[in-house]
Amino acid sequence: MRAYERFLKYVAYPTMSCDSSDTVPSTKKQLVLANALCDELKRIGLKDAIVDEYGYVYATLESNSDKELPTVGFIAHMDTSDAAPDEKIITKTVGYYGGDIVLNEDKGIVMKVSEYPYLKNYRGDHLIVSDGTTLIGADDKAGIAEIITAVHNIKSSGVEHGTIKIGFTPDEEIGRGSDHFNVEYFGADYAYTVDGGPLGELEYENFNAAGARVVVHGISIHPGSAKDKMKNASTIAIEFNDMLPCNEVPEKTEGYEGFHLLSSMEGGIELAKLRYIIRDHDKDKFELKKKQFQDIADALNEKYGKGTIELSIGDSYKNMKEIIEQHMYIIDNAKKAMLEVGVEPKIVPIRGGTDGARLSFMGLPCPNLCTGGENFHSRFEFVSIQSMDKITEIIERIITNIAK
Repeated sequence: MRAYERFLKYVAYPTMSCDSSDTVPSTKKQLVLANALCDELKRIGLKDAIVDEYGYVYATLESNSDKELPTVGFIAHMDTSDAAPDEKIITKTVGYYGGDIVLNEDKGIVMKVSEYPYLKNYRGDHLIVSDGTTLIGADDKAGIAEIITAVHNIKSSGVEHGTIKIGFTPDEEIGRGSDHFNVEYFGADYAYTVDGGPLGELEYENFNAAGARVVVHGISIHPGSAKDKMKNASTIAIEFNDMLPCNEVPEKTEGYEGFHLLSSMEGGIELAKLRYIIRDHDKDKFELKKKQFQDIADALNEKYGKGTIELSIGDSYKNMKEIIEQHMYIIDNAKKAMLEVGVEPKIVPIRGGTDGARLSFMGLPCPNLCTGGENFHSRFEFVSIQSMDKITEIIERIITNIAK
């Protein structure tokens, strides 16, 4: 079975995580896929496959070599983003030869080359897309499919290999994917997350990340007698957002440029709430961005009265670069594998994060491999079947090269 065929099975499982949930995993539907993956791993011969109490899937392909070889892990996440619906997903495969792609003729939903110019890189490929009303979940079910397919191929071939560990995590999209990951039980010397984008991308730098929550307390009074008495929480919340640098947002930044993102807002006159994420590759700039939030909160409390603004900021993960640079052979191994299957490695910074960022600081160096997808977290998400095949080969080469 090819990776894309597995992927199309996994698409049928809705697995959106939920940031407001206090359970682990944050949604029960992630457990449905976790148990299905565990059963599949057992069917292909990984008898120790389990789903633990937190919904993490672990399994081992035992070494068949007499050599003392490092134990290597491959990790992907099961949940999908809440940025687009994850249920009733309708996929289709498009043979792409250029031009716009009509996703949904009835609703006039079109993926346009003018908006996504990198579509030109996929001429001649077969692309899996949705009907434009949902995501497809290539982030990160494509990674899961590629890992399982590669491990199955290795096991079936009988080629010499060391011990390989597999880990599938819940709740990565809400920053909790590594919260309960058992590094000691996993037992790998190093690992790769398979959670990146286009074919060839190899990443070991990611954002430093934090989340910010702004709560604004107002005073309501009848608008007919509101002069000098009303304190409108919603307009103060807007003022807070307007005081942030207007060009330091995702839609106006790229590469190593950091940003803040207003991810949700709600409010009335008495109470308003804003949620942000804060990102920067550079540690000093990251700290300055957090300070900007505090300075604005202080200024508005000075203007409107103490306690008007409640600000809480919590760090999510750090830039894995400082860990991976001590283990660059892991990157060299991946680059070698890519070149051997005819793929040019492209070392790029992650404009986001992966489980590997936190795992690297938990003692498991863990850079990130591509999955072959684009437009993640979007109704315009797609993944290339040919890229998925190549990434499966890359994983296989990483595994077999270790035994040579």
